[in-house]
Amino acid sequence: MEFEKMDIDGRILNLLKEDRIFTATEIQRLALPVIKDGKDAIVQSETGSGKTLAFAIPIIENVAGQMEALIITPTRELANQIEKVFKRYSHKNLVIANIHGGVAIQPQIERLKKANIVVATPGRLLDHMRRKTINLSNVKFLVIDEADRMLDMGFIEDIEEIIAKLPRKRQTIMLSATIPYEIKRLAKKFMKNAMHIENEKIVSKDYLEQFYCEALPKEKFAMLINLIRKEKPEKALIFTNTRVMAEMLAKKLMALGYNAKALHGGLNQSKRDRITEEFRHGKIELLCATDVASRGLDIKSISHIFNYDVPNYPDDYIHRIGRTARAGSKGKAITILCSNSHNAFRRIIKKYNLSIKRMAI
Repeated sequence: MEFEKMDIDGRILNLLKEDRIFTATEIQRLALPVIKDGKDAIVQSETGSGKTLAFAIPIIENVAGQMEALIITPTRELANQIEKVFKRYSHKNLVIANIHGGVAIQPQIERLKKANIVVATPGRLLDHMRRKTINLSNVKFLVIDEADRMLDMGFIEDIEEIIAKLPRKRQTIMLSATIPYEIKRLAKKFMKNAMHIENEKIVSKDYLEQFYCEALPKEKFAMLINLIRKEKPEKALIFTNTRVMAEMLAKKLMALGYNAKALHGGLNQSKRDRITEEFRHGKIELLCATDVASRGLDIKSISHIFNYDVPNYPDDYIHRIGRTARAGSKGKAITILCSNSHNAFRRIIKKYNLSIKRMAI
């Protein structure tokens, strides 16, 4: 569906046109009318589906006063991405405060004094609440982004503490790739007759090809090099399960002449931001990342995902491959299997009923 047919403020439409965004994604088509109508909503959608715009547009259209919208998100990377979307499409000089850890708190305190919209990670938001440097009494819109990731990271109790301090009369929007029991419980406790909106879980096989290849543990790195040489990726994410492995891979790849870097939670915020921007602009061709990046990166033209390590949880596989084949582009996901990773791989295939082809090398 075209955005022009969705009763969106003309000034936002013009900005979308400037960015050559004309057609709503499936989740935007489904969620926008519900959110614009003021209903509580649980939006179940994979990464890369355009869900940020689905809640940003109605909030921008309706917020006018001080601190009327609160968006809670699990990581600094996601907070930065959401802030960029709001800044880009906020046509009426709305002030957005981005509240997360890893940076000085005093500039945030000053920003909060005039903010219309707050994007925050749970820990730093609670810090401000306890310091009484944030006033949440006017919140009309609450967005809980990546709720399942919040659960994985142990933030659910923090979320409950935050929501308990908000006005009861508000619109609540929860976004999550999966809806485990604890998320359902949270929704039942804090939401009113929430509509469950869901799009197709897995990227269509017309856009995303999925393969696996097998290697002995001692030949794993050689297999990765063979894959890179064979596939010649324009821009690739290489996922590992640990920070140590991400760093080790990046160093080995650089020694072979590749433009490679590691991205993980052990890096300070400024370095993570710098690496992300270098990858976005093509200065890095191979980014070795832990799962912190599978949720926090919103970068177009990632042609390949290489799973150097099979993820421990099936949901993480879906989040990883969701970094490619975005917005109608094609992509490829290739997983390297060793003898100790077959069980985890079978769990992924079984849970999502995937058809993943063996790749001959």
